[in-house]
Amino acid sequence: MAAVFAPRPLLGAVLLLSVSVAWGSAFPLMKDLIVRMPVADLLAERYGIATFALFALRPGCLRRLPESTWLTGLLLGLLFGVGQTAQAVALHDLPSSVSGFTVGSSVVITPVLGLVLLGARISGRTWGAVALALAAMTVFTLLREAEGGAVSLPALAVTLLSAVLYAGHTLVLGNFAGARRDAYAITVIQLGTIALMTGVLAVPDGLTLPRTAGDWALLGHLSIVACALGFLARSYGQLHVPPVPAAVILSAQPLWVTALAVVMYGEPLTWAVFLGGGLIALAMLLVVLPGGLLRTARRGTGPAPPR
Repeated sequence: MAAVFAPRPLLGAVLLLSVSVAWGSAFPLMKDLIVRMPVADLLAERYGIATFALFALRPGCLRRLPESTWLTGLLLGLLFGVGQTAQAVALHDLPSSVSGFTVGSSVVITPVLGLVLLGARISGRTWGAVALALAAMTVFTLLREAEGGAVSLPALAVTLLSAVLYAGHTLVLGNFAGARRDAYAITVIQLGTIALMTGVLAVPDGLTLPRTAGDWALLGHLSIVACALGFLARSYGQLHVPPVPAAVILSAQPLWVTALAVVMYGEPLTWAVFLGGGLIALAMLLVVLPGGLLRTARRGTGPAPPR
């Protein structure tokens, strides 16, 4: 008799929160490295190292996989890889605050796409959490020291496309039937897809490697912590958390970006930090506390636990 998979929403929320911390810490570090390395080179090396690290730990993870797992992994890699590449390229022509807010709008795009494409039912409580998360991102970005200058509409459109692709990534991962069985493999496949895609863009001009020990340390953090462990934690976290609440939890990234800036770069703590952090915390409580995420997660059961 097949074992019944029982979602553990608190575990999933903790895993996704760790992803938010890892990805939030990656933003200022990546922005620092982009000054000394081409975008395509940095992304290819970052995702290549992450893919190799996970594959080296479990070299048999890709054996005897069903075709659906390969196709889903490739799709996830394309969605995230194109989104991240487009976001990084558009960042040259956008203030970072506007870019961050636009990408963060995926927390609203996710339930809308789920409703339109999948007919997903979203509770009023979850919509409230989405609204709070959007308000928090507004505080963290547009209401903080906005950079001067005109906003490039083409760059803004490209960044909005990235947000749509990120929302699609969240929905595909959350609705993949084989995710519980092949969570590790699906992570390796999508990371490898991103590495190959960005590698094709980087190789023609030759790969630029980090030149200092400090830059190698930054690349190591981006590759192992933010990519390998971050994507793995997300694959397992979304086994327990539905797509829309997952997007709400992941929207806490600006909080961790700000925390890193305060600790490492001495940025002052302002009212925007406290207000934005409070709104994010309230949004996560709405989806995590009983009656929110717990009730939703109990609806999803599957044939077998992840391996």
